[in-house]
Amino acid sequence: MADVNRGDRPLSPHLQIYRPQMTSITSIFTRITGNAVILAAMLIVWWFVAAATGPDAFARANGFITSWFGDLIMFLSMASIWYHLFFGIRHLIFDAGHALDVKQAEHLGQIFIIASVLMTIFTAIVV
Repeated sequence: MADVNRGDRPLSPHLQIYRPQMTSITSIFTRITGNAVILAAMLIVWWFVAAATGPDAFARANGFITSWFGDLIMFLSMASIWYHLFFGIRHLIFDAGHALDVKQAEHLGQIFIIASVLMTIFTAIVV
């Protein structure tokens, strides 16, 4: 039978009480960057399809991708790829049963954030 007293119970205090942890925040950003990588891939596919379609379609797609906004999207996509790669490796480390201690997990998260920023800058300079 249904509990008729449900309205008197307090809600789960997950957002009001608990402090966000490094592992939860980086996990959320890993999901966000995964979606950003998909959108960037769709943009690149649009560029290839436009190249195969004809010169007018290619000029439109290439004009968008090489504009300042397209450059910004590509830079952020590159940052998303590096971030998603490093934190995918971190999830593999966690799945193997390593670095599960809170201090180690936060330290590993900080290292991978720094690594993703450095690799993004390196890639932007070299490429």
